[in-house]
Amino acid sequence: MKFEVILFDCDGVLVDSEPITHGVLRDLLAESGWDMPLAECMRHFIGRTVRSQAALIEARTGQPLTDEWMATFYARRNAELEARLQPIAGALDAVRAAHDMTGGRIAVASGADRGKVLLQLAKVGLAEWFGPHVFSGHDLPRSKPFPDVYLAAAQSLGVAPARCLVIEDTPTGIEAGVAAGATVWAYCPQAEQANALRAAGAHEVFASMAELPARWAMR
Repeated sequence: MKFEVILFDCDGVLVDSEPITHGVLRDLLAESGWDMPLAECMRHFIGRTVRSQAALIEARTGQPLTDEWMATFYARRNAELEARLQPIAGALDAVRAAHDMTGGRIAVASGADRGKVLLQLAKVGLAEWFGPHVFSGHDLPRSKPFPDVYLAAAQSLGVAPARCLVIEDTPTGIEAGVAAGATVWAYCPQAEQANALRAAGAHEVFASMAELPARWAMR
């Protein structure tokens, strides 16, 4: 099947942001009374918005999740991303290849807030390839694992979701792409996570973003 549109998740697919973002979150939660290792923080929050876990945070910290707390998190997170963010290996070449293959019909569909997504794309030199086709689940009625952000991205490019390929890296994101009716391939650099991604509905699992151009050429 030749895909007409390719839709990329951002965090963990295009940019290596997860350790940075969750390191900031872990530290701020520790200051609020919930101290845990980084790996545990990532298990709780990767693929989910912070606000979607408000009940858990409030139960563990004994404090309300306020707008002020979120503003502090965003400010610290953004400063660290500006200072330290790097692209996922092979992602820049994969995006360029996707752009060429589809005649420019590519988009980012992220569960993160739009400001973060735009900051990250600009930081690693990817913003120009996506132009206005950058979508955030925060701007829609429902974020991942619901399909809204992928449906919005497909609609913006004028293609039915069934003709779209989604590139994801978490079960939550895979569920969103599958629910939208797209074909989902999962980027999985750690082999022990592959079964969970397949169980979520990934049609294919691959270990390196550098593999994508060759995989597309075989379709």
